[in-house]
Amino acid sequence: MSVEQSFKISIPDDALALLSRKLEDTRLPDEVNAAEWAYGAPLADIRRLVGRWKNGFDWRTHERELNALPMFTRTITVDGFGELSVHYVHQRSSAKGAIPLLFVHGWPGSFLEVTKVLPLLTAVSADHPSFHVVAPSLPGYAWSEGVLEKGFHAKHYAEVSCIFGPVIVALVRLWLYRQTKLFNKLMISLGYTEYVTQAGDLGYVLTLTTASLYGPKHVKASHTNMPIGEPPKLFGNPIVLLKCFIMSFTSREREAAAAAQSHLRNGMGYFAEQSTKPQTLGFSLADSPVGLLAWIYEKLVTLTDAYPWTDDEVLTWVSIYWFSRAGPAASIGIYYELAHSGELTSFPKTTVPVGLSFFPKEPIRSPKVCVHMPSSRCSRLTNGSLLRAQAKVVFESEHEVGGHFAAYEQPEALVSDLRKMFGKSGPAVGVVPGCTGY
Repeated sequence: MSVEQSFKISIPDDALALLSRKLEDTRLPDEVNAAEWAYGAPLADIRRLVGRWKNGFDWRTHERELNALPMFTRTITVDGFGELSVHYVHQRSSAKGAIPLLFVHGWPGSFLEVTKVLPLLTAVSADHPSFHVVAPSLPGYAWSEGVLEKGFHAKHYAEVSCIFGPVIVALVRLWLYRQTKLFNKLMISLGYTEYVTQAGDLGYVLTLTTASLYGPKHVKASHTNMPIGEPPKLFGNPIVLLKCFIMSFTSREREAAAAAQSHLRNGMGYFAEQSTKPQTLGFSLADSPVGLLAWIYEKLVTLTDAYPWTDDEVLTWVSIYWFSRAGPAASIGIYYELAHSGELTSFPKTTVPVGLSFFPKEPIRSPKVCVHMPSSRCSRLTNGSLLRAQAKVVFESEHEVGGHFAAYEQPEALVSDLRKMFGKSGPAVGVVPGCTGY
């Protein structure tokens, strides 16, 4: 295992100059009258953001702010692919008994998602537990090294599936066996032989798989803000399947089901392209900063709960992709590898305690079995039942506001849930021996 190296972002001046030239040469498309968001990112929004990116947005200011984070890199050997340099944020709490926590992002996120929860998680108080936080950038994201060999992870993924249907089932396997191995190695290299995890998006699938592979020896508990479960089967979960047909649900649950069905019909274009022809899309993302901006901005807006994005927040988020070590196209290539791996099985089961936080604007909140049924057949409760069939669910919390990027949209709410789950009277108190959080 290599030695940890302190890391600071330092984008070369010529890279900033190239971005400026490309923005100056931008050619924007026309737009259908009164299109608003129905056709994708609105022209007016992108024109405004491009204008700000060209004149007014100061990357160096945001670079300095990001460099205030305790960032590091470490080279880790991945079986069959040699050594990969991994970028990560690592902040220790001053609490003697702080709980080691692995925080994992997905797409189109990055380590940036940990920034708001970091001071809250590491805060020391007699009233709540404190955490040592490790937030890695996935390979090909931010300043983690990308992979240029075919089949990364394809042969040794953990056996998982997803509720979204066969295509998205394949997507779930993007970050499995070898990445779980990579990040488990990272945690151990930092001295955390026993730890807990938190994740949303596909980071949840990664951490659930990590718990299955390395729990309870290393992974002691897992928490997610994107609770999804394997679809019930007649010979696997007959009781859950029956409940999906006969239970009556609340208006909120019916709304959640309708939103999930709408997202599956209208919001999955990005996945179809990234999992089938990532190289074709990659040319646009790598060469056009505006194309990259529109591709990510649409998700930032449509997957959040009316979060009041400032232009500089959006541009910082997108700039991390644009200036990333492997380039902005590297983050999507992994979709293809797992979509074509041919192994579409089931979510792994785990015996470690699992916590679930439900946010109302998370786009997928219904099990696959309900997708083709009336909205009344789908529910958060059923989804919780699916998870309870494969995991030891010890904590659940439902929120009134918040969406897909919970750590960034509602940091206090998410951290409050973690404190309740791992606190003195919580269901997962003391899961890491010698680390009570106090």
